[in-house]
Amino acid sequence: MNASAPPGRRLRRLLLGVLTALALVPTAVLGTASPATAATDQFRGFNWAVLGDNFVEGPLVLDRLSQSDSYDTVRAKADAIYADMASTMGANTVRLPVNTHTVGTTWWNAYRGTIDAATARGFKVILAYWEDGAASGGRITNMNAFNSMWNTVTSQYGSNSLVYFEPMNEPHGYSATEWTNVAAAWVSARPSIPKGRILIGGTGFSQDVKPVCADSRLAGTLLSYHHYAFFYGTKDYAGWVQSFRDGLGSCASRAVLTEFGAPMNNGLDYANASSTDNFVRYIRAVTDTARELDMGSTYWPALGGKTGSIGYDWYSMFAVSGSGTDLNLTIRNPSGADRIRHGWGDDVGVPQASDIVSRVSGKCVDVVSGSTVDGAEIIQYTCHGGANQQWELRAVSGGYVQIVSRASGKCIDISGASTANNARAIQWTCGSGTNQQWLVRDAGGGYVEFVARHSGKCLDVISSGTANGVRLQQYDCTGGTNQHWTL
Repeated sequence: MNASAPPGRRLRRLLLGVLTALALVPTAVLGTASPATAATDQFRGFNWAVLGDNFVEGPLVLDRLSQSDSYDTVRAKADAIYADMASTMGANTVRLPVNTHTVGTTWWNAYRGTIDAATARGFKVILAYWEDGAASGGRITNMNAFNSMWNTVTSQYGSNSLVYFEPMNEPHGYSATEWTNVAAAWVSARPSIPKGRILIGGTGFSQDVKPVCADSRLAGTLLSYHHYAFFYGTKDYAGWVQSFRDGLGSCASRAVLTEFGAPMNNGLDYANASSTDNFVRYIRAVTDTARELDMGSTYWPALGGKTGSIGYDWYSMFAVSGSGTDLNLTIRNPSGADRIRHGWGDDVGVPQASDIVSRVSGKCVDVVSGSTVDGAEIIQYTCHGGANQQWELRAVSGGYVQIVSRASGKCIDISGASTANNARAIQWTCGSGTNQQWLVRDAGGGYVEFVARHSGKCLDVISSGTANGVRLQQYDCTGGTNQHWTL
């Protein structure tokens, strides 16, 4: 999209695209508002893990590697894996584990091939410390060995601007005060490492970055943030958005979402915004919010991870085929892959959001007070680009669409499925009701009408009001400018 074009011209071009798409497929793709200043969105990647997880009291031998592999073999295998991460999804980052049983050993001499293969192709590498198994209780069991390990790692890679250092993954055995003291000591002991290449995990299972963000000793560092559905149970879309934001506070500009994930092996449709599946709601909310906040991420995992009863991690993005150094990755769930890319800022696999502007007032269709609850009124308000003024037109049967709020994931609905004039427009959880389905009808002059499927009436600004806060309703289609809209 040409960001320098006048807004009216851009919206008219988008309108023509929507009408064409509705006539042909039927689907609608709307333009998106310009993003805020980039924060950590340069990180687009994956975790590569040990098959069975990285909490081991021994060398870290990543999935598809063998401890008998030479440096050259490790590097060749890694390069094949990274090439497919890049070609299939545009990845540019890998997060790799380190521990005291790996660094400085004979295996470390070979394991370094995973790092060197990544940086040679321009990938960023996040090196994160995993403590020695579950018995450690989320604490560093041997501080001398820990510091010796990091001294070796930083002396070898401190001068490489593509390598980032994460002192500890999920420091859940520490209180917030204890952990920020440990992290501050790590930073202080390594003054040659730029703070912008250090990621400090949030407290707990790296799920709350606010205490770290608030510590002045850690100013300038990045923050490592983890968010999983199993941390928090079952929520609707709005609940997942709030949960994700709760762990970040006001610190998103420094945060990298270094772990998140959901099942990729069981055919879930992550493109379905109306899904009631908890994982679908979770992934959609997390990726939408990360995109909105310009946060980068490393999905857990690309390959490796917990095997359960199926021999691989059901969250793993890729299935691996081939042998030796001839390894090939294929995506397990294309709709899941599209959502990850959506979170990275790519316009792929999902409808984009735009404002809907009234002809009579020049104001935007808006959810009152940014509410995310069922029954919140739909009003007009001065356009400000907020998520409660951003809408997706999502195709349903018969050439109709649902009008879906980016802020809440809910649909514009005629209250009570009334067919009467003056029935109010509200938002409600998206379902199959025809009172949530609209025909986008050309009204001439670059404008459209939205016609309710259940009643045949038009979305209407009450009494042609031009003030902020005027409610929307349905009314007999009259051709009036208070029933005309641009996208």
